[in-house]
Amino acid sequence: MGGPCRRSSFLLLLQVLGVSLILLEVGSQKTSDCARWCPPKSTCVNATTCRCSPGFISSSGEMFTSRLESCDDINECGPSSAVSCGKFADCQNTEGSFYCTCIQGYELASQARTFRNESENTCQDVNECTSGQNPCHNSTHCLNNIGGYECRCRPGWKPVPGSRNGPKNTVCEDVDECSSGQPTCHESTVCINTVGSYKCHCRRGWEPKPGFQNRQPNTTCEEMSFPTWTPPPGIKSQSMSHFFERVQELHRDFKPALAQDTMQDLIKSVDEMLEAPRDLETLPLPERHLMATHFLLGYEAVLRTLAKAMPGASFTYLSPSNTELSLMIQERGEGNITMGQSHARMLLDWAVATGARDSGPTVMGILSSCNMQKLLANASLELEPEKKVELNKIHQSPFRGAEPRLLSAVNLVFLSNTNTEKLDSPVTFAFSHLPETPGPRQELICAFWKSDGNSSGHWAMTGCQTLGTRNGSTTCRCNHLSSFAILMAHYDIEDQKLALITRLGLVLSLVCLLLCILTFLLVRPIQGSRTTVHLHLCICLFVGSAIFLAGIENEGGQVGLRCRLVAVLLHYFFLAAFCWMSLEGVELYFLVVRVFQGQGLSKWQLCLIGYGVSLLIVGISAAVNSEGYGRTLYCWLNPARGFLWSFLGPVTFIVLCNAVVFVTTVWKLTQKFSEINPDMKKLKKARVLTITAVAQLFVLGSTWVFGLFLFNPQSWLLSYTFTILNCLQGLFLFVLHCLLNKKVREEYRRWAGRVTANRYSEFTTSTSAPSHNQTQAHRPSESGM
Repeated sequence: MGGPCRRSSFLLLLQVLGVSLILLEVGSQKTSDCARWCPPKSTCVNATTCRCSPGFISSSGEMFTSRLESCDDINECGPSSAVSCGKFADCQNTEGSFYCTCIQGYELASQARTFRNESENTCQDVNECTSGQNPCHNSTHCLNNIGGYECRCRPGWKPVPGSRNGPKNTVCEDVDECSSGQPTCHESTVCINTVGSYKCHCRRGWEPKPGFQNRQPNTTCEEMSFPTWTPPPGIKSQSMSHFFERVQELHRDFKPALAQDTMQDLIKSVDEMLEAPRDLETLPLPERHLMATHFLLGYEAVLRTLAKAMPGASFTYLSPSNTELSLMIQERGEGNITMGQSHARMLLDWAVATGARDSGPTVMGILSSCNMQKLLANASLELEPEKKVELNKIHQSPFRGAEPRLLSAVNLVFLSNTNTEKLDSPVTFAFSHLPETPGPRQELICAFWKSDGNSSGHWAMTGCQTLGTRNGSTTCRCNHLSSFAILMAHYDIEDQKLALITRLGLVLSLVCLLLCILTFLLVRPIQGSRTTVHLHLCICLFVGSAIFLAGIENEGGQVGLRCRLVAVLLHYFFLAAFCWMSLEGVELYFLVVRVFQGQGLSKWQLCLIGYGVSLLIVGISAAVNSEGYGRTLYCWLNPARGFLWSFLGPVTFIVLCNAVVFVTTVWKLTQKFSEINPDMKKLKKARVLTITAVAQLFVLGSTWVFGLFLFNPQSWLLSYTFTILNCLQGLFLFVLHCLLNKKVREEYRRWAGRVTANRYSEFTTSTSAPSHNQTQAHRPSESGM
């Protein structure tokens, strides 16, 4: 029974497998039949049914059995659709799907472009005016709206004909308020139309009232007044007082319409004060230079104010004293501007002349004054440390100072821009001056007047560069403005060889002069009136040379009390030396010409003339011009205003008188030698005295002829000559009056014999005792001789 059961089960399994294979084959046949007739965007369900893909539908619905139907796109954004994108968004249908976007003028906070449903909606307004997306014309300004923007004309503008105000294509043009009668400018101002607006500008000769600004719609102006100009404090001068009284008259009578006449009267008044300065030149240098600093600043401010009140665009005036003023006045400009006159020319950028805060007409001016040199005379020149180092390298010697000399007029340059201490762009100048070629250790420089604060002023070169010189014109470039001038600077470079020769030579001269003084005091056989003259001559030369050696150089460059005192003493003692030399001529005159008519001058008369005349001359010179003593480099007489002639004049007179005396003496000697019975002894003595006097006059006179050139910057050869002659001066007097004098030589021998005799006697005394006993023992016969 078990066998038949297992056989029937196996047959049943085979039947099931066969049926399954038949069904699979039938199914595959059915599928291939569905793929052939289902339309696009659908899938086969069975042999008789198709299903549309998501986002598509047929006329019968999602599934269909008719071969004639097709799957069409479903419009999810249609009116009956349940899709909602939210506020400020639009639904955009796509094939088989959809998406949401923000409407125009809005965007998602995430900066994404699409989203799927209302929950993802973050649409917000876009500000086209700040995002740079607006295409508004540059004559309009953008006005943002919710979801959009408008292009509206700016204030002071209006739409061009044919254009409306607001659309995106709006184009506008400026409104001329000054011609349309719209502005309400004050009657003291003038309306000036600007792009999109207007300004109220003060009339020429008017200035804004306190609390108002120029070129504003509400500007209110008042007539200009003459600026306040007061004298510098602490300086007393009658000339200056008279000038400022005249300034007060101009202030009282000033009217803006007559600004040009007022300016001419002011320049004439300044010229009158400087041409006859009287007590101004007697002021101490610090006070005079302080006054010059205040005067230039005040002069500049007054000229600038008067220029703004003038109606014209340019103005040039040449005063009878050759003071020249050139003005250029303009409301607008750009680029480089050139202006000038015969003394100076200037090239600068218009923006530099206008300044950042100036709202009035732009003023540029140059005032050239030759008379201003009187106030700035004897001013010092200060160099930058870099310049000093450069001079030390060039000359290979220490730099000690600089002495300037004015070659051009003083050129006062001023602009509307008052902030000119550091300009944005440099200004180029061309200054005319006397043609002069620099000598050794000299340089032609462009300098400006710089204030020392409340003390004084000086010339400086900081910020200025000298570009070149040609045919009496020097070109400079400066990054600031002031009062400029062309100077010839003499650099005091220490000549170490000359300094060594001077010191050694003066020491030798002092030693010889001291020997002469001792000789004239101690040698009795030569005592007399001529010895007295020689004694005091050597004393004056000795003291003068000692002072010269110790204090001739002015260290620091400032003329102080010490330098003035040294100059006074040198003036006195060297002048006294020539006075005593003239007395020798007088003594010679009495000896030869009036030998039989009485004696010469007494000792007190000689001292009165020798020291009194020089004291009188120096006293008068100091009273007339005390500022003449002392120079920037040396403590000697200042050649300015001819003060050096207080020494040269008397010296020249003395030399000429002595020459006349010596010629007369030689003529008289010639006559006496031709007499029948001449007194040969007296004549030979007179001849010797005449020869020595002439030789002395020649050496001393020629020495100081070269000495005058010692302070001349270009005379280095003559400086060496003077130094050598000055070294030989004391030696010459010692040889002439001592070594060549027979009586003095005999006295020297007597002194030398005394000195050697004393030494010999001391030696013989110390050796006489033992040597005497030995002599008695060995030479008994000598005692009897």
